[in-house]
Amino acid sequence: MLITYKNVSIRHKDDDYVLKGVDFEVAAGELIYLIGKVGSGKSSLLRSMYGEAEIDECDEATVLGCDIFSIKRKDLQPLRRELGIIFQDFKLLTDRSVRKNLEFVLKATGWDDKTDRDHRISEVLRDVKMEGCEDRMPNELSGGEQQRIAIARALLNSPKVLLADEPTGNLDPETTDQIMSVFSEIAQTGTAVIIATHNMAILDRFPGTVYQCDEQNFTKYED
Repeated sequence: MLITYKNVSIRHKDDDYVLKGVDFEVAAGELIYLIGKVGSGKSSLLRSMYGEAEIDECDEATVLGCDIFSIKRKDLQPLRRELGIIFQDFKLLTDRSVRKNLEFVLKATGWDDKTDRDHRISEVLRDVKMEGCEDRMPNELSGGEQQRIAIARALLNSPKVLLADEPTGNLDPETTDQIMSVFSEIAQTGTAVIIATHNMAILDRFPGTVYQCDEQNFTKYED
């Protein structure tokens, strides 16, 4: 399994628990949804997988073979390089082109050869159907196009797991379907995709395993 959580509980510092007793496993190629209202713990659960939200207690919490409960902060960066992380607000660098946004990540993660970088940038843009936009600036792109670039950025280092926090929250229904088609295709290549969402409409059109966060509880969702 790529991720195994057994009896995991998460809370914010001295506050009450956000989630208690989380049990789930993630295998390669799975498409998984985390649903629940705002503040129910979806985002905190995602953040716990890359060390941004602390696990308060657990029987087991492993992400790509790392014990995320006891991992030291200095060891988080190698783990995060094996994860693709997508935020609702894209977090693109607005002062540089699409190419420079993607190149920034590659340079930071050890891609020293320019030819290799250019080839990889072309590959991920093709994967998200954004070929030919390398020299455009983020403000020249629609919301859906910016999200595609954010996905391309997350794919640069061929992650085993893709984590997406409300990736369609600000998109219209047609663009949402286009983005979800990209996620579905990514899962079919063997990358596990975990999406936190409140958009229930996508669950039927793009089936996956669904878990619900509700009042500290984490359960498998049965419609």
